[in-house]
Amino acid sequence: MNDRRNFLRGVSAGALALGATAASRAASLPEAVYQASPQMQPPRPPETGRPFRPVATLNGWSLPWRMATGNVKEFHLVAEPVVRELAPGMTARLWGYNGSSPGPTIEAVEGDRVRIFVTNKLPEHTTVHWHGLLVPNGMDGVGGLTQPHIAPGKTFVYEFQLQRAGTFMYHPHADEMVQMAMGMMGLFIVHPRDPGFMRVDRDFAFLLNAYAIEPGAAVPRTAEMTDFNLWTWNSRVFPGIDPLVCRTGDRVRVRVGNLTMTNHPIHMHGPHFTVTGTDGGWVPPTARWPEVTTDIAVGQMRAFEFEAIAGDWAIHCHKAHHTMNAMGHQVPNMIGVDHSELAERISRLIPDYMAMGDKGMSDMGAMRMPLPENTLPMMDGKGPFGPLEMGGMFSVVKVRDGQKPGDYADPGPFKHPAGTVAYEYEGPMPSEPARAAEPAMDEHTMHVHKPQGHEGHEH
Repeated sequence: MNDRRNFLRGVSAGALALGATAASRAASLPEAVYQASPQMQPPRPPETGRPFRPVATLNGWSLPWRMATGNVKEFHLVAEPVVRELAPGMTARLWGYNGSSPGPTIEAVEGDRVRIFVTNKLPEHTTVHWHGLLVPNGMDGVGGLTQPHIAPGKTFVYEFQLQRAGTFMYHPHADEMVQMAMGMMGLFIVHPRDPGFMRVDRDFAFLLNAYAIEPGAAVPRTAEMTDFNLWTWNSRVFPGIDPLVCRTGDRVRVRVGNLTMTNHPIHMHGPHFTVTGTDGGWVPPTARWPEVTTDIAVGQMRAFEFEAIAGDWAIHCHKAHHTMNAMGHQVPNMIGVDHSELAERISRLIPDYMAMGDKGMSDMGAMRMPLPENTLPMMDGKGPFGPLEMGGMFSVVKVRDGQKPGDYADPGPFKHPAGTVAYEYEGPMPSEPARAAEPAMDEHTMHVHKPQGHEGHEH
């Protein structure tokens, strides 16, 4: 209880300190740094301030800061329209921060005082809410409730002390439905004050977000609630998502935040992992639990850790339609339907027409059918043994014996040791598989009768 009182007193004291320094806290605006590349920028150790091991943001980057008087870390976020490549072959017109969507990851250390300038270059007002961080109430970023909105062309300043380490997020709390559906969000990582606490060799981070973008279009449908067709990690879909590259034996952490409108069971093949962090911070060692799948609800964060084992291990959302791209949800199931005659007749009118689906959808992974401009195939990706038939929320944890510390370059396909790959059986096969006899129908067998009218009904 005393710790909690001291914790809350610290927040109150921080709020008082903000009022005392209001006249001098924003003497000059820090330079805004921009990054539009969809490729992950290698994590760089801090040049100033307390030491920490930086995270590797998949297909993203971390925002630089400057040290101001009083050892305050100053950051500059710019809310603006951006163009984001979701994967090679498709770009989206989104809103984000500093040239990218999601915005850059903000990294600091437990106990740091941060001052974050937010410039609004959107066509409407905005705010920034620091999701999961305990800050003075007036810094919480809820437009109209805790602060005035940031009008277009204006710059506001947020300032607070970081009370505890963990994985957090930032996003607007103004016209939230539209602005988040347009891609406005980012990660906020607070590292432990003690750099040896919860230390890992590699620390990956990404956000889950989703879009509804019609084939051939580039702007999301912001009023969509359920029928999303592009499920992304950091506004990228497979095969555009970076692999998680590790060295054999590395202690690896993966941090995931969910800002979609549904839950996501994140499943990793290969090494079992341990859930070590939640929205509430680090899980005490005696309370951690082993998993191969961790379900992340809307607005939640999870961190899990594992010891890297050599191989190419798939990692993905285990909702099957979340590993597809540009998926039309009204497509009928044509398995077992012979439509070859109809397809022949249609192809006379449309030469590029392809009949698909009568044996399943795997043809889409091997064949390239014509698509509208700026549209991705539903299934994509190639591996050393053929089509991967994946999309959306899918990537690969690539672990190699010889990967150098700090090297995140894609090492290419895994070279399997001899005798460790599944192979085709080429021995004798029975002419007809043995089958159990079907039970005979009798008076107890259920019969279904389709209603034809109201005969026999009493009124």
